[in-house]
Amino acid sequence: MSSKRLSVTVTRRLPDPVEIRLRELFDVTLRDDDTPLSEAALIESMQTCDVLVPTVTDTISAAVLGQAGARLKLIANYGAGVDHIDVQTARQRGILVSNTPGVVTEDTADMTMALILAVTRRIPEGLAQMQSGDWDGWAPTAMMGGRIAGRRLGILGMGRIGQAVARRARAFGMQIHYNNRRRLRLETEEALEATWWDSLDQMVARMDVISVNCPHTPATFHLMNARRLKLMKPDAVIVNTARGEVIDQNALTRMLRAGEIAGAGLDVYEHGQDINPRLRELSNVVLLPHMGSATREGRIEMGEKVLLNIKTFDDGHRPPDLVVPAML
Repeated sequence: MSSKRLSVTVTRRLPDPVEIRLRELFDVTLRDDDTPLSEAALIESMQTCDVLVPTVTDTISAAVLGQAGARLKLIANYGAGVDHIDVQTARQRGILVSNTPGVVTEDTADMTMALILAVTRRIPEGLAQMQSGDWDGWAPTAMMGGRIAGRRLGILGMGRIGQAVARRARAFGMQIHYNNRRRLRLETEEALEATWWDSLDQMVARMDVISVNCPHTPATFHLMNARRLKLMKPDAVIVNTARGEVIDQNALTRMLRAGEIAGAGLDVYEHGQDINPRLRELSNVVLLPHMGSATREGRIEMGEKVLLNIKTFDDGHRPPDLVVPAML
């Protein structure tokens, strides 16, 4: 264990148990408010610490890394996704990057199923009707949605979260289909009762529900572009709890408004909180404020992973959740 405590800077407010433990172990700089840092403030923080703990709201580009101080040796990301960090440049500058994989799998899968149900069963529309006082009582043809049992679910990205979604959807009686960079092992496919499609186009054209569960990489940017969205059936819906950049938001908005896609449930957006205002006007769209991992248990477990990565690094060992470019 090093005799001098590591200097750690945290860019956003974290759950109290995490911040308390960070203060016990390290020389930590915490935030008093919970607003994203400006680029200038982020660079200033990176010039004076040994370890930076950023979140998805911090864009750590090659230009930003070029202004980091010589002390910075570890970026311990609070979150699994690292598409906001130029990992290749960090490694070239001798800065390690770690993340928090596997922690929010179940929480995000829960939210995916919640969005599928919310869109297909028109739950927000029913809620709005009750809150406005416009409900006139039950009627045989009122607020009719669609049954999800028997529907085909196409999962785009069959990693930890995609498989967790598959398990839940199977329990609801859905038929599981998937497209992934690599096909799952046969025993995993059989356990999930999942059908593999090597062609994403062919899968998309046949599904009732599309669930986006892949990471954002250069290869997945606008993977669901205008051409591929047009392959979807008019009565199909799409949900996204992964990364907003995977879907062309403007193309999706146009098609939803034209009735070419039946509905959408979105927890993430292509341009962060800058959401196409036309999306907000649609009754067949459910919008959530990036809540997929927002459970007390999940956020504390994310912090515990950050702590473990920093402490292991401080002890002179490789962080257990080290990210390397080959993983991306």
